[in-house]
Amino acid sequence: MKPRLILGSGSPRRLELLAQLGVTPDAVLPPDIDETPLKAELPRPYCARIARAKVEAVQAEADDVVLCADTTVALGRRIMGKPADAGEAAAFLLALSGRRHRVVTSVAVRRGERIWQRDVESAVKMKRLSDDELNAYLATGDWHGKAGAYGIQGPAGALIPWISGSFTGIVGLPLAETAALLQAAGYPLHRGDA
Repeated sequence: MKPRLILGSGSPRRLELLAQLGVTPDAVLPPDIDETPLKAELPRPYCARIARAKVEAVQAEADDVVLCADTTVALGRRIMGKPADAGEAAAFLLALSGRRHRVVTSVAVRRGERIWQRDVESAVKMKRLSDDELNAYLATGDWHGKAGAYGIQGPAGALIPWISGSFTGIVGLPLAETAALLQAAGYPLHRGDA
């Protein structure tokens, strides 16, 4: 009997990525947690802490499998979360313009009391943005709700000439690692596993 899968995320991108694995969650229950970074917290530990807090916050039965993730854009030691408004989005994009940065996605899977977790870090280079490119991208509104004010799978893809690492991790759910975590928790991904 296949356990119930609960996706603890309201991200449509994570739903689309799960579908690439042939997985449709039985429920989508985004937890409401405080995502404020702690004083002097570094991006990778921050991301791992938030993913773990999310997976612990989702209400589930003992045999349910809960999947949560957090994606953080890091410029050096600086954590770039979701911008509050277009002004902050512009500031983030100008800081990233012409530079390499890191995207960390931490995936956490819980079943009963056990938690399996993996962090995936990728490097991304954003081209040097002209004022016209910056304003045209901001006008798309695609920066809303996205760490670092951009989503590589949308119009911002034209601003990213180079990545090293996991494309799906940059989008928000690294598929190879997510598949391994789900299988570790006893959630079958292939018909033959059931």
